[in-house]
Amino acid sequence: MTIRVALVDDQALFRAGIAMVVGSQEDLEVVGEVGDGSDALDLVEQCRPDVVLMDVRMPRLDGVQATRQIVTQLGDRAPRVLVLTTFDLDELVADAIDAGASGFMLKESRPELLLAAIRAVADGTQVVAAGATQAVFERYRSRLAAAPGEEYERLTPREREILLRAARGLSNAEIAAAEFLSEATVKTHMSRILTKLDLRDRVQLVVYAYEHGLL
Repeated sequence: MTIRVALVDDQALFRAGIAMVVGSQEDLEVVGEVGDGSDALDLVEQCRPDVVLMDVRMPRLDGVQATRQIVTQLGDRAPRVLVLTTFDLDELVADAIDAGASGFMLKESRPELLLAAIRAVADGTQVVAAGATQAVFERYRSRLAAAPGEEYERLTPREREILLRAARGLSNAEIAAAEFLSEATVKTHMSRILTKLDLRDRVQLVVYAYEHGLL
């Protein structure tokens, strides 16, 4: 199955380079690109990508607002958004995650890491790791933690344990090994956890864990 990718970045040369890297892969296809966040929603509605590579800083409409528009207006039909940033500790990255982005990468990341991140976000199975991931999520720890609500009480003891392992960054395979389960069973548990907590993906799960003092 081919993963459809859209590019939103104000630097034409950067878009061309990313398009070349992505287009070199048999399972990835660039289906459209625009130079500003103000055109991102129209691009998504026209091209129906699975993943949007979104620059976080653009002159007219930044990646935070563009991501929020896409997620809010398209709901369940919204593609995954992978935010790209130049700075290790870009404060807008946390805002983009709040807006619904599924992960982030540094623009200087090696091509193979970006390709792996696209596939991971499209699959929805893991938080996309970058050098500043921990620092970004520490932002949520610094807030006054709210006690988990009734939605957390709906989780079984096993689901709570898997939630914590996933929030700490363990992959499905690592969780399976730690819990003596199959990866398929872990995926089933993860799906149920996200449904019960009304979360879109594992990035939101990490945010939930920090905001509610579980980590």
